[in-house]
Amino acid sequence: MDRASKGIKATHLDPRLTVIDKRLSGAKRIVVVVSGKGGVGKSLIASTLSLFLSKEGKKTGLLDIDFHGPSCHVILNAGKEIAPSEEKGLIPPKIWGIKFMSLVYFSKHQPLPIRGKEISDALIEMLTITKWGKLDYLIVDAPPGMGEEILDIIRFIKRGEFLIVATPSLLTIETVARLTRLLLEVNAPILGMIENMCLRKTDLVESLAEKFGVKYLGRIGFDDKLENSIKDPEKLLKTNFAHDMKNIVKNFSNDPKITRAKVKSKSIRL
Repeated sequence: MDRASKGIKATHLDPRLTVIDKRLSGAKRIVVVVSGKGGVGKSLIASTLSLFLSKEGKKTGLLDIDFHGPSCHVILNAGKEIAPSEEKGLIPPKIWGIKFMSLVYFSKHQPLPIRGKEISDALIEMLTITKWGKLDYLIVDAPPGMGEEILDIIRFIKRGEFLIVATPSLLTIETVARLTRLLLEVNAPILGMIENMCLRKTDLVESLAEKFGVKYLGRIGFDDKLENSIKDPEKLLKTNFAHDMKNIVKNFSNDPKITRAKVKSKSIRL
């Protein structure tokens, strides 16, 4: 019995979910990058993680489904001339060695004013028609917060392993705590917690991870030169930000059995 039926009570089953399982079956591991709120560097971490894995020779895919503002295409400098090809579905284009799929291919770089069931339908459709093929890792840049989109991702991407991004801020800690509790309550595997944008060493994020029994993966210092590397992945990988990411990437590539939190499940209705 999977999370969709065990930890979460779904109100209905969509026949397209079977197709989604088939589309994602070629990915050995699916890492979903999440955050309690926006503006914590989630997309940069998802993109940089994908770049590092690809450079290590791992077959890597990156899926940007941040309905609030997809931005991985900006970080990777995937211009409008780069788009999926069609062959009984959509085949993601390759950029910097990464198979890349984003909501911008559907929104045509325009605002996407949808809500509720429309968001669920758009997510299902995107997951249904995308043909990933064989991958070692599929990295998913998820929307921030704890809205319907996260619940849908938990439900539709059944093998997703969640990587939580936090910053050492009291305003962020509270939202991250709620997100972590939600993931634990639905038995979603949590790979660990990354502390980003550190101006100085604190124990806020590390203590939060310890409180929930989640692995603390490491600290990334605040890099005031990071902005200058946007749209230039080669330059991005030479930043202090990327240097701090290296040890975190090693956790993924060298330790496939990363500690996962265990709690009693509760029922959450979608």
